[in-house]
Amino acid sequence: MSLKEKYPVYLYNTLTKEKELFEPIHKESVGMYVCGPTVYSDVHLGNIRTFLSFDVIYRYLTYLGYKVRYVRNITDVGHLVSDADEGEDKIARKARLEQLEPMEVVQQYTNGFHQVLEMFNLLPPNIEPCATGHIMEQISMVQDLLEKGMAYEVNGSVYFDVTKYNEKYDYGKLSGRKIEELMESGRALDSQDEKRNKIDFALWKKASPSHIMRWNSPWGDGFPGWHLECTVMSTKYLGETFDIHGGGMDLIFPHHECEIAQSVGSTGKEPVKYWLHSNMLTVNGQKMSKSLGNSFLPGQLISGDHELLDKGYNPMVVRFFMLQSHYSSTLDFSNEALTAAEKGYKRLVEGIKISKTLQHSEGNVDGDLEEKVKNAIDQLFTNLGDDFNTAKALAVLFEMTTWMNNFKTGHMKSTGLSSSTFNDLITHYQGFFYDVLGLKEENEGNNQLLDGVIDVLIKLRLDAKAGKNYELSDKIRDDLKQIGVTLKDSKEGTEYSID
Repeated sequence: MSLKEKYPVYLYNTLTKEKELFEPIHKESVGMYVCGPTVYSDVHLGNIRTFLSFDVIYRYLTYLGYKVRYVRNITDVGHLVSDADEGEDKIARKARLEQLEPMEVVQQYTNGFHQVLEMFNLLPPNIEPCATGHIMEQISMVQDLLEKGMAYEVNGSVYFDVTKYNEKYDYGKLSGRKIEELMESGRALDSQDEKRNKIDFALWKKASPSHIMRWNSPWGDGFPGWHLECTVMSTKYLGETFDIHGGGMDLIFPHHECEIAQSVGSTGKEPVKYWLHSNMLTVNGQKMSKSLGNSFLPGQLISGDHELLDKGYNPMVVRFFMLQSHYSSTLDFSNEALTAAEKGYKRLVEGIKISKTLQHSEGNVDGDLEEKVKNAIDQLFTNLGDDFNTAKALAVLFEMTTWMNNFKTGHMKSTGLSSSTFNDLITHYQGFFYDVLGLKEENEGNNQLLDGVIDVLIKLRLDAKAGKNYELSDKIRDDLKQIGVTLKDSKEGTEYSID
């Protein structure tokens, strides 16, 4: 039996508001689309959390044996400063302020985005399309929606007719919004507004004379609407209906709601089977916000160069910290939480190092231990399969870490396990650490150097003890303790751990 058959996946679907059994459209393969960044500024921690969450989902489905096509876009046009249909393009505005070409801005922040994600060990998607590379496809979908009566053109701009759509379909079903309430809320249409109704949204906008980013279309020079881009790129690479669409909770309305309307209005089909959304970040219990002064960039978190941080934390500690919380729950940053995560991460790394040195010895199998280990392996998969609950999976890994230490010290005998169960334990213990949770041993080269230096000091201490120079022996031990290195003497020799 394959892993994906043995360990079913259940996920919370924002569309149905229920946890459902994951059954991909095509048995062996999965199509997943995640809304990527608008590349006009440095990527922020909220982005990192979202992309890290879907990185784990991508990794776990792959680990189970699915062939996953992961598509994550780059928005490089059409996202206006108001996140609506009026205002300046975010990238064009940045280009004007910095006196750069818009594509210089796009390239600069796309490069930065990739560098930050690589630092946190996120795998690249299979396809990373950009909006400007799919203008013709977007124009084609606008034409299709016009022909189907789901859109209308005014003075070179084209808008989606939400009221017309809602005669046959249900606009608001993802977010739970009611069209009547949406019509009543917000500002009223003014004399300059081209829309028939204020809840209509732009598919194509006419470019003003000063607008830098513009393309020729059947309706004149203009640029695509923000919502349209994701609909076009997701369906181009994953089909009219695909398995998973993800993003932050802030995108549920209007962005993802509009994506559904565009797709259903064009094809008559539901575009996505499962909608998944990650939650927001807070800092010391408050929403992360530039205006509150509690917002910091990933680089500041690593360097510690921020007034709210006591020190810097390496990227794997930050990744580990984020994995300690379920992707759909609020995640609160604090120095205390990060420091605790640092200790937990180091303990897990030590267990991984030990696991690489262990070898199985044949002997009498302990039935109780055999069952306990098999159940723990099952729990790893069950927890990740329960809406990708990384926090519960980490708890199982820590239990396994204790076993690794016990195997090493002799408190637990590897002979108590059959060779197949022992090998499964090591395989999945390491597999979940590296391949599923995406953790790694940070600064491995520096760790090897540190190991060598401490080994030299341990040898000097042993020589001092052998020469009955106990004062020097104790001083080496105590001085190392002061800098966070604890020596442990046993019959097998001296080991060390870093606090």
